Amino acid sequence: MAIDGTASSNAKAITDERLAAVEQIMRRTAVCSGRLRVLVFSSSSAATITLYDQPLHPHGATDNARLKRVPKLVASAMGRIRPAYSSALTKLPGGGSDITGQLRHAADWQRQLGSGHRLEAYVFTDGLENVERRVGGRGFTVRKAKQLAATTTVPKLPGASLTVAGLGRVAGKPPRSSVVEGLVAYYTALCKKSGAASCLAVTDYAQAGR
Repeated sequence: MAIDGTASSNAKAITDERLAAVEQIMRRTAVCSGRLRVLVFSSSSAATITLYDQPLHPHGATDNARLKRVPKLVASAMGRIRPAYSSALTKLPGGGSDITGQLRHAADWQRQLGSGHRLEAYVFTDGLENVERRVGGRGFTVRKAKQLAATTTVPKLPGASLTVAGLGRVAGKPPRSSVVEGLVAYYTALCKKSGAASCLAVTDYAQAGR
């Protein structure tokens, strides 16, 4: 899971939404005894700070016993992530967002996991990118988005699910609807180009059960 740590989406409401999503995804990962990595990024694939990288395996002799331990396990992990997130925002270099670079991170992570695991990759970002390519801006229409996506190199994510959420959610004045539609089209096209099994590009991330 990668969270955009740049100033364009650094607002309390957006931060609260993202951390709530992290907690929900962490809970689901713990129920399934999976592994979770959470990082914050800015201007490049190297400009990242890892907040959490651990297996979430609640112990217990039965399924019911393990499920009872999930809330405490999640609460403990979130108690580490919340302050680490605030600290990371002050340490990341400026210079813009390299959002597509996070897909390379996801591909690397998938290779490390091996064939016995299924990758669920999440990128929480406003979608506005200005490193190597300009994504967003007043004239960023669906047509231009698809043209740009066609010339963008994307790593392969076979069998993975990819969610890019928060598109157009910024700290200041929101972009036009046509720009948001362009952002959705762009990241949807990149996801399909990666060969992922499931693609979702949205403004609002709908948490399961809410």
